[in-house]
Formats: sequence, C-alpha cells, structure tokens
Amino acid sequence: MNLIFFDMEGPLSIQDNVYELMKLFPDGDQVLEVISRYDDLLALEGRDDYDPGDKLALIIPFLIHHGVTEEDIRGLAERAAIVAGARELIMSLNHWQVYCISTSYEQYANRIMQRVGIAPENLACTRFPIDRYHSLVREEDRTIVLDIEREILALKDGDDEVIKRCLDRFFREELPRTSFGFAHREVKPMGGRRKAAALRRFARTHRQFPEQVVVVGDSITDARMLETVDRAGGLAIAFNANEYSLPYATVGLASTNISDLKILLDAWEKGGRMAVEQAVTGQGGKGKGEEPIFHWLEGVSDLEEPLQIHQRIRRLVRQEAGKPE
Repeated sequence: MNLIFFDMEGPLSIQDNVYELMKLFPDGDQVLEVISRYDDLLALEGRDDYDPGDKLALIIPFLIHHGVTEEDIRGLAERAAIVAGARELIMSLNHWQVYCISTSYEQYANRIMQRVGIAPENLACTRFPIDRYHSLVREEDRTIVLDIEREILALKDGDDEVIKRCLDRFFREELPRTSFGFAHREVKPMGGRRKAAALRRFARTHRQFPEQVVVVGDSITDARMLETVDRAGGLAIAFNANEYSLPYATVGLASTNISDLKILLDAWEKGGRMAVEQAVTGQGGKGKGEEPIFHWLEGVSDLEEPLQIHQRIRRLVRQEAGKPE
C-alpha cells in the first residue's frame, strides 16, 4: 500500500483562507499584516512553544469578536479555487491511501476534502469550534480586542521591536485574563511539529514509516513534515514552494497543474527514490512557458535557480486565482 500526504493550501487549494477570513471585518487585512509579521518573528526565534502555523491561534480573538461563524468559514471553502488537476490526480491514485494534513480550520478543510475527493477520516487539521466560543465571551472583555486593534493599525508601519513588545503584552499578559483567552489556549493549530506527528500517526496505522511514504508541501508549515520524510529516505515533494520549504524536499515540481505529480508517483511505485531521480533527470524542463519543471534536490546546496522558478509559477497560479501576493 502506497501512502501520500498532501498539504492542502498550495498543493490542493489556492485561496489563503486566513486572509479571506480576516477580510470579513473592517481593516481585518491590515490587522493580519501586523499579526503575520509578529508570527514571523516568533517562528524565527525558534521557541519550543511556537510552531509555524500558530498564526491561526493569534487571529482567534479577532474572529470571535467580529462574529465570524463556522458557516462563514465553510462558505469561503465553497468559493475557494482548487488547484488545476487536483481532483483528477486524487481520483487516479487507485492504489494509494491519500491523506491531507492541513493547518486550516476544520470547517474549511473538510469542505475542500469533499471537493477534491479525500475521505474525511484521512484529514488532520485545526479543530476550531468557534460557534461555541461565541457563547463563552463576556461583553465586558470586548474592549480589550477593540483597543489592541487600534494599536495594531497604528503599528502598521512600525518596526519589529515595537510590534513584538506590543503583541507580547497582549497575548501573554492581557488576553489570558479575559474570556477570549480560553479559545486562544484551547486551539492547537496543525502546523510544524504537529504536522510531522500526524504523518507518523497515520503511517503507523498502515505499519509504515516515513521512509516508505510520499509527502507534498509548499510552505513553512510543511518544512518539518518534508524534512522528516526526506531524511528518512522517503519522497518529499516541494510543489510551487517557497524558500522555507524547498531546502527540505527531495524533489521539486513547479507547475500550474498538480496532475504533473503523477510522473513522480508512477516512478516511486516502480522503483522508489532511485527511479524518481532517474525520471526527474530525464525531464528537459528549463523553466520557460507553462510546462512542468522538475528539480532533483537531494544534495543540492545552491537553490537559487529552482527557487526562482518555483516563485514564478507560484505567483502565476495565485494571480490566476485572484489571490494577492
């Protein structure tokens, strides 16, 4: 039995659901801009208690305060663009067990799974019962969210030190004392280390190990999952990847259509990692036009050329879907 694990946003769906969620209320996109920078600062610190993807916990007080509902989240998934070839690829994997490990909230991820044809029991994502959290919020605590929103909007062009000091105060000192604090503590985003742990857990149900599986990712939340599989000797595929994930992959695919992945998967079925390397080196893509571009990345230290190609195709795919960079 062959096992494959997909990240969702990037390989399967294009829409940035966090961005779209924050746009549901006034100035939410500007609030997100500052929170995203704070998230980057925390991730770069390498703290044991913070993982890439934990931004989904940081935005919770704002989503609750502005009345975003589970139905709103499902609605975004209904309208989200699906990556070209995603459903066709998944439907073609008759001899594979197909999983998705996504940082996205459960309401969003479940609907995307329905649309691309992955079984709900093969999904790991972020549990987020936001409708229940609405009932737990005390009205007198809403002022703290309004106040920090004003501060954040004033910090839009502030330096990193000021952003870090302000949001550390809010998330570590002020928020925990309010009724919003419970939701912030309870939600555990499926990112970074939790993604790698979910992959191992799913693999164990089939008595398999990371060296026997394939994983597909594209961003910083996938880096640990890609690294886990690549180092073990499995196949870690970077699809239209950014600079945070490409260094941890075995092979790169830059393409506007994820069904091009089938070339790599067929090779893996026939002869494992060695057969994939042979298939990749036999492809003649040079990074022009819209043909799929493959790069064998094992042992490669200079990633400048493949990264430029991945970034170009990544922008092309997202611009076609109407997503801002």
